[in-house]
Formats: sequence, C-alpha cells, structure tokens
Amino acid sequence: MAALAPPVAAIRVAVRRALTGLPAGGPVLVACSGGADSLALAAAAAFVAPRLGRAALLVTVDHDLQVGSAERAEAVAAWAADVGFASTTVVRVDVAGRPGGPEAAAREARYEALTEVARQQNAVAVLTGHTRDDQAETVLLALARGAGPRGLAGMPARRDLGGVPLLRPLLEIGREQTRAACAVLGLSPWQDPHNTDPSYARSRVRADLLPALVRALGPGVVDNLARTAGLVAADNAALDEVAAAALAAARCPDAGLSVPALAGLAPAVRGRVLHSWARELGASPGALSHRHVNALDALVTDWHGQGPTDLPGGLRVLRRGGRLSPLNPG
Repeated sequence: MAALAPPVAAIRVAVRRALTGLPAGGPVLVACSGGADSLALAAAAAFVAPRLGRAALLVTVDHDLQVGSAERAEAVAAWAADVGFASTTVVRVDVAGRPGGPEAAAREARYEALTEVARQQNAVAVLTGHTRDDQAETVLLALARGAGPRGLAGMPARRDLGGVPLLRPLLEIGREQTRAACAVLGLSPWQDPHNTDPSYARSRVRADLLPALVRALGPGVVDNLARTAGLVAADNAALDEVAAAALAAARCPDAGLSVPALAGLAPAVRGRVLHSWARELGASPGALSHRHVNALDALVTDWHGQGPTDLPGGLRVLRRGGRLSPLNPG
C-alpha cells in the first residue's frame, strides 16, 4: 500500500482535529470556491467526516462578479457530488449596493449565505479554507491599518457564525501544501483573478509585500507572522476575561458605570470595558472605533466638565454624579 502524500496527510489530520469535539451526528458544511485551499479542504473533509460518523455537505457561493462564475460554481458542485458529499448547494449572492469596499461587501454577502445554508441544513459547523499564509496576510493588513491587539490576533480558528461554529482547520497549513495536495489528488484548482488584481489590498500584500519580506527576512517570516497572531489571540482572551469581571464590578443600577471603579483599572482593561459597554448600549461593532473609546475614556481620566460623548447609532454618554450614564439607553 502506497504511503499517503505528506500534504494530503497533514490536511486530513488538521480537519480531523477540527471536527473532534463537535456535537455527535450532525453534518458539517464545507465552503468551497474551487481554489486550491478550499478544494484541498473539501477533499479532506469528504474523506474524514464519514469516518467520524457524520455527513459532509458542500456549499459554493457565486458572487456574480466575473464572467463564467455561475459555470464555475456548478462545476465545483458537480465535483463534490462525485467525491461523496452528501449534498451540494450553489448560492448566488448580490454584492452590489453593500457598504464598504468590494472585498468587504463580498465577504459580508458570503458569510450571510453560509449562515443561511448552515441553518437550513442543520450543520453543526461551517469549515473554510483559510491557511497560514492568509493569516500572515491578515496580520500585515492589520499592522498597516494601525489595528490594536484584536486586529493583530488575525483570524480565530473558531468563531461564531450566526449561532453556528465557523472553523478554520488550515490555519497551520501553508498554501504550498494545499497546492501540493491538489496536485497529488489530481485536482485542478480555479485561479481567482481577484487574487492577483492589484486594486485589492490583500492581493498587493500577497503578490508584493509578503514575498518581499520573505526575500529580506527568510521563509520563516510567514510562520512567525501567523504565530504572532496566535500569541496575541491568547493574550486577548486573558484580557477579555479580566475586562468582563471589571465590567461586572463597575455596573450601576441605571445601566451606567462607576467612574471610580473605571479609574482604578489598567488602561488596557478599561479600554476593553468601555468598548464592551458601548456595544451593549447598541453601538455597531463595525462603526465603533478607538476614537469613540478614547472619548469615553476621557470622561473618566481627563474630566473637565465636557459634555456628552457621541457613539455610533445616535447614542450619547454623559458623566454625572460619579458615573457614566447613557442618555438614551437602548
């Protein structure tokens, strides 16, 4: 019996590890665009999931942004049916008119579609093919934006997607491994032209910045950037626990927060407390920025009688009587 090719074995092990501990019996939904990363993931899931006693389902999202996208989606679905997926779903989404740039709009539409299909099919998890290289690119983009620890933590291996776990089994797998696995398995990945379009920031990082860093600092830079994301994510989790306890201790009966309790916190913890509280009041996570949190912090640490602080969504917070209080709690 021939030995299993190392890239194929590594990806199957990663998928098996991700599926371990999920609720018994329920199917898993694999998102597959037809690119090398998601194709290698899908092939591994089709092999691993049935051996763990669960069905593997596949969904491919047609963003309708390129000529031939519908045919490509149907080809992915046909391949999935041939290799043993219990069901395949093609979803066409409308990206036009959504807020943000084209990348953000496509991502929002895609995740909405994945959430809906997962609910319809009672999936216990959704799997996506983000790799270690994607993680490194995410960290570089976060650095360029001046993001804080949450941005530098990159993509989590697991997060909630509309009540369904979103799993990224390949965050410790390199892109070269997914391409090699596809070659071994005789798969022909789709080459998304958006991945080489210089109008997209991620494409510029992928084509120019990351290769330049590898040339200047050595091939280990991709691993190191991805490892940094994991280390920062662990620190974030610890700080989030501290901040949750601090928020509970600072609460006042009128939905406000105690200024003395906030003033005694370390700045990193206080910022997280104020950020969480602002979200509780109804501020949109996407619109809530460090500028808003800094303005709230000034009500605590730089108080000189200033008026209310404005938050996204028409919310306002005022300091009065030794507490921060929402003027219009949601």
